[in-house]
Amino acid sequence: MKRLLKVILLLIVLIIVLLAVVLIVGGNVSFDAPARQTVGPEHHTLEADSGFVRCGESRMRRSSDGLWELYLQGTPEERGADYATLAGDLIRHQEDIFIERIRSIIPSDTYITMLQRVVLFFNRHLDQYFPDEYKREIYEIAQANTHDYDFIGDGYLRQLNYHAAHDIGHAMQDYMLVGCSSFAAWGAHSADSSLVVGRNFDFYFGSEFAENKIIMIVRPTEGIPFVSVSWPAFVGVASGMNANGLSVTINAAKGEIPTTARTPISILARQILQYASNIDEAVQIAKQFETFVSESILVAADSDNRAVVIEKSPDKTAVYQPDSDYVLCTNHYQSADFAHDANNLENIATSDSKYRLERADELVKRYSPIDYTDAVAILRDRRGKSDADIGIGNEKSINQFICHHSVVFRPHERLMFVSTAPWQAGKYVCYDLHRLFAGADFSGEIAEHQMDVPASDTLVAEAAQRLTFDRLSALVRAATDSGTAIAAATVDSLVMINPNYFRAYEIVGDYYKAQNQKDKAAEAYRKALTLEIPHLRQREEIGLKSKESKE
Repeated sequence: MKRLLKVILLLIVLIIVLLAVVLIVGGNVSFDAPARQTVGPEHHTLEADSGFVRCGESRMRRSSDGLWELYLQGTPEERGADYATLAGDLIRHQEDIFIERIRSIIPSDTYITMLQRVVLFFNRHLDQYFPDEYKREIYEIAQANTHDYDFIGDGYLRQLNYHAAHDIGHAMQDYMLVGCSSFAAWGAHSADSSLVVGRNFDFYFGSEFAENKIIMIVRPTEGIPFVSVSWPAFVGVASGMNANGLSVTINAAKGEIPTTARTPISILARQILQYASNIDEAVQIAKQFETFVSESILVAADSDNRAVVIEKSPDKTAVYQPDSDYVLCTNHYQSADFAHDANNLENIATSDSKYRLERADELVKRYSPIDYTDAVAILRDRRGKSDADIGIGNEKSINQFICHHSVVFRPHERLMFVSTAPWQAGKYVCYDLHRLFAGADFSGEIAEHQMDVPASDTLVAEAAQRLTFDRLSALVRAATDSGTAIAAATVDSLVMINPNYFRAYEIVGDYYKAQNQKDKAAEAYRKALTLEIPHLRQREEIGLKSKESKE
């Protein structure tokens, strides 16, 4: 019964996470359409040109590196309508991927019905916490959504809720959906004393979810032009920089599981990026919004030539300002305001966040003074403290081979460097915001390829190992779940390909336990316990399995 309850709880958590707290709302639930302006027919007319498509004054093309480059301008309605027209196929494909991912883990319609009331309660006021500007933009984008999923809710309801998916994933970070790392350096720790910012956005919804990365270049009628790294239909900001040289990145923090909706953190980050020119303005904007998850927002401003971390919880806003000329950010709070916060203290004691922060500190000090190539090297680092090999994919690594995107900003020069597949192993493509907002010609490449950071052959090989490990893991786990015996060589190869990763031995132990080969199971669990295990909860679970295998 205890095991059954645990499985049910995990299923409930996963469903809530992956449904983005929307996919089980009843068909009779909807949000009122926002008051909006009518857009002209030119914003619904797709025209093809040499190597790109256009709609009104907006443009979209796919780069030679596989990144979608989307330029939008105008009112919220015009931007949204252009987005829907230019990227309608991408929007529909992204939702298909999202729904398919959900269906792969939902066991039956019974669970959907059971959670229906929970989700209805959670999301009942979500639309009230979006700024009107973004509701108008999202409403127009939602017109591109397929009607295949209208049983969930209309396209507008679905798109508003998809913007909360990131927050729910962060709220559930105990279930290892996130583990972002970021840093900024200036002064003596920067090669030219100006800001350099790096971040890995480790938000994992499956590999297909990250296939269509969008470089979203926005010139709004109100506020500051900006560029962000996004995915289809997502207008919030996870990583971005504006034309005034202010950058924003977001990192999860530990807090109570939310019980009702507030402003998604990505929407707050968008507001900062679009309307702040310096750190003080960013802090004032952050204080105006109620968020329903705990989050750290690393803000770096060229005008201040420094960076801070704005620490948000549902109850308060704090600012962490280091004494040194660099700042690090993983997944716990660092300010005095949260020094005695119970959730934060538990997070520091039981998760991988403190370990990654210490590793990031090692790397920043090692590479200082840092230029943009050094920043990429830090983001690519997959080893543990003191360069220990802790296995490919370990959550204690800065590079876990799961990131949706990795990016480096040079705010003073208005440069950004965006990773290409696989993960951080591919080259980092350089974009110059000066050029982008001076009217880049979309008929050809708009990136500054002479400044690209080349792919890492070593990391490409390790990324291939990670993919092979994932494939073998799925094979062994399937055999474990079904009680089927597979070749010993297949089981052994899982360890051989990633010998320093605790998870390899845990999976092997689970298989042998299912096969009633207790000695082999105990040996595998014992080895796992000698390696770096990210979370205290994981170590305790493996310890319990080890004990049971000896009985």
